[in-house]
Amino acid sequence: MTQRGSALNFRDFVTELLATGDAVDIRVPVSPTLEVGAVTRRVYDTRDPAPLFGDLTEGAPGLRILGAPAGLSGVPGEPYGRLAAHFGLPRDTTPRDLLEKLVSAMKARPVPPRIVPTGPCKENVLTGADVDLTRFPVPLLHEQDGGRYFGTYGFHVVRTPDGRWTSWSVSRTMLHGRDTLVGPAMPQQHLGMIHRMWADRGERTPWAMVLGAPPAALAAAGMPLPAEVDESGYVGALTGSPVDVVRTETNGLYVPANSEIVLEGYISPDETAPEGPMGEYHGYAFAESKPQPVFHVEAVTHRDRAVLPVCVAGLPPEENHTIWGTMISATGLDLLRSSGLPVSFAWCSYEAATCWMVVAVDIRRLARTRMTERELADAVAEVLFGSHTGWLVPKVLLVADDIDITDIDQVVWAMATRSHPVTGHHVYPDAPGIPMVPYLTEEEVRAGRGGKCVVSCLLPEQFDGVTRGVTASFDNSFPEDVRRHVTAHWADYGFPAADRRGHRP
Repeated sequence: MTQRGSALNFRDFVTELLATGDAVDIRVPVSPTLEVGAVTRRVYDTRDPAPLFGDLTEGAPGLRILGAPAGLSGVPGEPYGRLAAHFGLPRDTTPRDLLEKLVSAMKARPVPPRIVPTGPCKENVLTGADVDLTRFPVPLLHEQDGGRYFGTYGFHVVRTPDGRWTSWSVSRTMLHGRDTLVGPAMPQQHLGMIHRMWADRGERTPWAMVLGAPPAALAAAGMPLPAEVDESGYVGALTGSPVDVVRTETNGLYVPANSEIVLEGYISPDETAPEGPMGEYHGYAFAESKPQPVFHVEAVTHRDRAVLPVCVAGLPPEENHTIWGTMISATGLDLLRSSGLPVSFAWCSYEAATCWMVVAVDIRRLARTRMTERELADAVAEVLFGSHTGWLVPKVLLVADDIDITDIDQVVWAMATRSHPVTGHHVYPDAPGIPMVPYLTEEEVRAGRGGKCVVSCLLPEQFDGVTRGVTASFDNSFPEDVRRHVTAHWADYGFPAADRRGHRP
C-alpha cells in the first residue's frame, strides 16, 4: 500500500499545496529554457503560490515541473506553510515549533526504512539504450548557467563499501550527456567521503539520485547529521513511520518507493568534466566552471506524469535557505544545548543566505556562568566551528533572548544598536569552512580555513543578566487592554485584516 501524506509522498504534497491555494496549476505553454526559472524566481520575490508547470514546450509529453517547493508563502498567517507541509505539520507552524520538532526527532530512536517489493517510482522503467535524460524537461534556470540542471531539489543515495552506512545527501547535478550528469562531491560532504572510499579501491561508486522525493526525506538529506548516521532512520523518527523503500534496478541500493524520478548508476572513480557556472545559494553566479565527478546513469524509473521539483538558487529566500537553513538551525541548536551553554534558540536567518546563524542567549543563565564576552564567543566557536554543522556557517551572531531571532527586523536592530564595532567581533582564522563563501580569499579557499567570526550583540550589562532599556514597541509600550482594543478594532480603523507580510495583527 502506498504511503500517504505530504511528508512521505511528494504527489500528496503537491496536491495539498494546490488544495490550500499555495500552488497554482499552470496550463499555458511554458519553456524550460529560462522561462521556468524566471517565473520561479519571481515567485520567491512575490511570495505567490508555487508554480506547477503542466504544459512544457520541451521534454516528453506529460512530464511536469514544480518550482519553489519550499518558498515562503504569501497566504496570510502561513508564511512557513510550504515548509511545514514537508513534515506533515499544520500550515501555521512557527519556526520555533518546527525546530523543536526536528530536534526531538534527533533524540528519538531511529525508525529503519521498510523494504517493499515495488512502488509508484517503478511505474516506468528505462534501462540500457532506453536511458535518455534529454527526454525530461531539464531546465536552464539562469542565463549565466553553464548548463541545464537536473538535480536542484533532490538527493544522492550512496553506501559505504562495507555496507554499514547509507547516506542521503543533497548536491546539485548538471546534465552532461544523454546518460551522464556532472556535479560536485566535496570531500567534506558525506557524498564525497563515501565516493572517496570507493575511489581509493579503484572502484565505481554505486549511486542513485532521487527527485520528487518524500519531502521529509529531502529535508533530512540536507541536514548536517553526523557521519555514519542513516538519514532514513531519522525520517522514520521524525514522521513516526518507516520510509517505504524499493531496491534499484541495477546496483542494489534502496530508494524511497514514492519518489517521482530515480536515476541510478555509478560515479566514476576518476572521470571529471566541467560543471557550472550556476547561480548559487549565496546569491551570486561566478563566470567559471570547475572539473567535477561524472555520474553515469544506467537506469531511470519514474512515476506516470512525473513531477520534477526545481530550486532556482540565488537571492534569498529560496530552498537553500528555507530547507537547508532550517535543518542546519536544528542541528546547531542541538549542539549548543547539549554543550551546556546558556543558549535558548538558534536560527539561520533565511535572508542571510545561510551565511550566519543567530544564537539567542539566556542572559539569566549567562550571568550565572560569570563568562566574559570573549569566553562566551570562544565557547560557541569551539562547539559550532568544530562540527559539520558549523563548517557550513561562517558567521555566528550572539543576541539576548529578548529578541525574536526568527524576525530579521529585530536581528538587524540588535546588530545596529548592541554590537560594538571594535570589541564585539571575534575572528577565528584557523576554523575550517565551506569554500563556497564569496568573500573568502584564494588562500582561504585553498586551505579550507578562515572567514569565520562570532559577533556579539550582547550589551555589557546583559552579562549580569539584566537589560537597561525597555524596547519601545507595540508589545512593550502599551498596556495589555489598549493592545487588545487596538487589535480588535484594526479593521474598523480602515486597515486590512493582515499586513503586507501576511502577519495577523
